[in-house]
Amino acid sequence: MAVSGLCFACKPHFSLRPPLFYCFRKIRFCSVAAIETLDEPVIQGAHFSPAKNVSGEGSKLSRWKKLNSQDLGISTSNISKPTRKVLNGLKTKGYEVYLVGGCVRDLILKRTPKDFDIITTAELREVVKAFSRCAIIGRRFPICHVHMDDAIVEVSSFSTSARNFGRGLTYELERPAGSDKKDFVRWRNCLQRDFTINGLMFDPFARIIYDYIGGIEDIKKAKVRTVIPASTSFQEDGARILRAIRIAARLGFSFSRETAHFVKNLSCLILRLDKSRLLMEMNYMMAYGSAEASLRLLWKFGLLELLLPIQAAYFVRTGFRRRDKRSNMLLSLFSKLDRLLAPNRPCHSSLWVGILAFHEALSNKPRDPLVVAAFSLAVHNGGDIPEAINIAKNINKSHDSSFHELSEPQNLENLTLVNEVMSLAASVKSTLSEMTDEHFVSQAMSAYPQAPFSDLVFQCVTMGAEKGFVAKQGSRIDYELLALGSLRETRHTFARVVFDTVYPLDRT
Repeated sequence: MAVSGLCFACKPHFSLRPPLFYCFRKIRFCSVAAIETLDEPVIQGAHFSPAKNVSGEGSKLSRWKKLNSQDLGISTSNISKPTRKVLNGLKTKGYEVYLVGGCVRDLILKRTPKDFDIITTAELREVVKAFSRCAIIGRRFPICHVHMDDAIVEVSSFSTSARNFGRGLTYELERPAGSDKKDFVRWRNCLQRDFTINGLMFDPFARIIYDYIGGIEDIKKAKVRTVIPASTSFQEDGARILRAIRIAARLGFSFSRETAHFVKNLSCLILRLDKSRLLMEMNYMMAYGSAEASLRLLWKFGLLELLLPIQAAYFVRTGFRRRDKRSNMLLSLFSKLDRLLAPNRPCHSSLWVGILAFHEALSNKPRDPLVVAAFSLAVHNGGDIPEAINIAKNINKSHDSSFHELSEPQNLENLTLVNEVMSLAASVKSTLSEMTDEHFVSQAMSAYPQAPFSDLVFQCVTMGAEKGFVAKQGSRIDYELLALGSLRETRHTFARVVFDTVYPLDRT
């Protein structure tokens, strides 16, 4: 007897293809760029130390800082090898190159960047000429994708950035007194960034970090602050509201007072975004190791009911307040998932969607802990329920009795257990279908008068049981396969998350 058809193949209207897992064949790097001039030994120093202002204390541009990257404990060996090759390739051709955005912030915080973004003085067509596998993508905001080894490195140009910056401006930017042309160009580019902590620019050859908008100070204060006034910033691009949530959740930062005010009061702007953009931002929140913190912030600022109304209704039913510090089963499930993931080790979207569906099914009808354990083991082994029940019955630790989704344990007979596991499987499948139904989702949103209609739903791809499925052996996760949606890795990780939530490791 087996659980059939429950394959967790449900996925949003986009495919998850993180930069680390692009599957391009390895290529030979052309010209002299193969010389890796950025290699250096790792510099020790695990703590954030006050930066040395190399521009001088008495400078007229006192708010513009040039910081020694080594004083911040940054080593160029922390930059990914494909990125270093692209940096060297452009530098050896005489162009200036910088790392920009969140990767600089993460290097300062001793975190592994999700990806590395490069900006250069080269025109995009010159970047294309510099590399054998390179293409310009995008029309409104064109950039280059450089295929290097098994990764894609994004490269933008100062010239393209300047042209885009000029569109829609109602005023002219004048070069501040005492600044040179290069400073002005860098400063103007930093002004286009969403948040101050993303507005840093790093020259890895000169080992200088340029801070024109107070990013270092906000990193020290653990604050997420918009570069321009928050009301203007969010009305220009509603996706910045979701990026603010994602960054704060991932880093454990708080919002500046102004930013927090407009995240909450302009939250409806996110519904102007294209559905694929919304789903992409949701995936960044849920699949990269900060899902629990993201759910908490989405709820706190009134965004959860717009994006995941079914889960928002659960918070309401259980009396979970906006600023609640307590946990519940939904948050515990994603806390366990977060421990297994990281920005450079994401999961496929089908995993977190499956966890949402599983929890909702359990919330609607609480189950015996043994049933939940057997269900998770059956998902792991490909649907062999008798084997799963035999293993579950040997569990000698207590379950987490604080969850309302778990009923009081009973001495269930094997046949009853089989039927209960089958019932739970059917319930999860039904919930997955509801999450893909526009009418059902709109009904869930109708409980929130402030939430306009949204067709944000998940597209379910029906897949039959995998023939000849062999359960994964061992506990080590193959993260490349997990990110690509491997059924075996997804099932294994799902089962691990559910089992460890119901039977926490610290219980005997």
